[in-house]
Amino acid sequence: MPGVVSRADPYPGSLPVDERWPRAGHWLTAGAGEHPIDLAVLGVPTFAKSMHKAGTHATPAAIRRALYHYTTWCASRHVDLADIWPWDVGDVDEPDRADGDWRARTTVLTALAKSRLLVILGGDGSATVPAMAVLDLARGGLVAVDVNYDLRDGARNTSALRTLFDAGLAPERVGHVGAADWAVSRSHADEAKARGMHLLSRGAVAERSIASCMREALDCAGAAAGPIHVSFDLSVCDRETAPGCLESVPGGLAAAELLTAAFTAGLDPRVRSVDIVEVDATADAADHRTVRLAALVVLEVAAGLALRSGT
Repeated sequence: MPGVVSRADPYPGSLPVDERWPRAGHWLTAGAGEHPIDLAVLGVPTFAKSMHKAGTHATPAAIRRALYHYTTWCASRHVDLADIWPWDVGDVDEPDRADGDWRARTTVLTALAKSRLLVILGGDGSATVPAMAVLDLARGGLVAVDVNYDLRDGARNTSALRTLFDAGLAPERVGHVGAADWAVSRSHADEAKARGMHLLSRGAVAERSIASCMREALDCAGAAAGPIHVSFDLSVCDRETAPGCLESVPGGLAAAELLTAAFTAGLDPRVRSVDIVEVDATADAADHRTVRLAALVVLEVAAGLALRSGT
């Protein structure tokens, strides 16, 4: 009904303000003031290249709203995000237009120059391309946490890795975590292996733990001592956990595994940028569980940043 505020996805202004329970959404919107910026957050709401015509353009705003459901304090890690300084850069306007990739790359470069770590809120998987392409591709590396390999032909949301390889990213500096049985074709699996990508499947995660696999993938991506970008495609999660991701399958990563992976990425000083992609806020469950999980990825990455050595 028009005018009804959803308890699951409320307007931030409808929520009570409690000084003893500071909301992460307020922390982000307050910004850094005169302080040096630690964490930049940028929306890249790509959707036009999606094979499934997903409503991923609505997701950056939905993630920002979801942050108001959480506080800034992480008890298990003894971290308060109030101790680091954020900057909400806003969204790239119409990144799917002809000049959208250039504008996205320009904004990413600005955000990287002014912050210690950049979190990009997608958007479909094509948002990974401007995020990664502005790093030093001659030395940089990528960790892709994804249910499949994004090696399809063309320039769609499922072609991000192929596009980056064509731009000069070395496949041997790509650590891929979470590819699932029955979600990857034999042809793509053979290509990924032949290119020299470092592959850590869903089975490897189950056998060894997500933290171990992430550290190995990060070491692979950082082999040339260049900057690392980490892409979290939430389709890697179990279907019940991430119903707002069309490609998610039963048996995917649990929410706790994804959040551990996010914290591990944020903690690593080699990581300069992170993206969260393939969440369709318009197709989420009524309780907005996928979007809320994406918001928690932002917070876990920020917690890792807060605990980086020497900071």
